[in-house]
Amino acid sequence: MAKQCTIIKKQSSACQEQLLALRDGLEILGGKWKLLILLYLDNRKKEQNHFKKMQREIMGISAKMLTKELRDLEMNFMITRNVQTEPYMVFYALTDYGKTAIKISKDITKWGLIHRQKIKNGF
Repeated sequence: MAKQCTIIKKQSSACQEQLLALRDGLEILGGKWKLLILLYLDNRKKEQNHFKKMQREIMGISAKMLTKELRDLEMNFMITRNVQTEPYMVFYALTDYGKTAIKISKDITKWGLIHRQKIKNGF
């Protein structure tokens, strides 16, 4: 069994590597919107997902935030951005690499449903 890592100043290099990897993952997928956007694109993979459609269908996201999050996801190879010129539209899709984060999103969703039930029931 792997040694459990703790967040202390002196750690083994294996522990440091795991904690840095966790930090990287949180940096790329963290925040309110990124996993939602990835899950949205996965659920609509057979559709053409353009910016305005995504903004309308992802409840509560502003155009500015959607732009920022899409740029971040593209920069980290999670999505592709395809520009159509006539008429001008920009379409987004998951990359194969982006699909690897879908299980994480679904696992967090499952945990969130359990947590919501616990809160409703008062533990």
